[in-house]
Amino acid sequence: MQLARLAHSSLGAFRAPFALSAALVAVQLLGASAWESLRYERASVLAGELWRLVTAHLIHIDAVHMAWNLAGLALVAWLFAREFSARGWFVILAASTAAVDAGFLVFEPQLEWYVGFSGVLHGLAAAGVLAWLVRYRDPATAIVAACLIAKLAWEHFAGPLPFTSETLSVPVVHQAHSYGALGGLAAGACLLLRQRATAPSL
Repeated sequence: MQLARLAHSSLGAFRAPFALSAALVAVQLLGASAWESLRYERASVLAGELWRLVTAHLIHIDAVHMAWNLAGLALVAWLFAREFSARGWFVILAASTAAVDAGFLVFEPQLEWYVGFSGVLHGLAAAGVLAWLVRYRDPATAIVAACLIAKLAWEHFAGPLPFTSETLSVPVVHQAHSYGALGGLAAGACLLLRQRATAPSL
């Protein structure tokens, strides 16, 4: 069963998530003065400050905001780190980032600024869930997939989850979660298809 496999994981699979967590903390320590030049600002991006499309996902509004995302990253790593190679996860990370940015620029013209890793995090989770659905048939897979789908559906139709939005000092941009999930699904599907195409036949 999938949960039994998780209990016997090697530490090697978690090196990349540890490094990413350390990077999020390090960027946060730069302080509020640096965040102004790093966050997503629609006007600034359209004026040519394209680095904001990447750096916006590495900073958080405060320690609570960062703690939620670090906890989510730890959970995603524990569940799914073994499902793709480090290179594969980088592709998923990049695709999820690009999907959130494209979603903001095309479909959210009213969104003036944004910070946070949660959109990208949902992309990582979606790719991991897809890998489980392809590879495993057990209750744990069904439960985890149902939880992610239910969360995204709730946010789409009812807005942010109450117990998360109430702890944050700024509104949750839940649209980022949907865009990130779509990017992660697309990248995960491409990687899984490539793995299947290159797998040796018996």
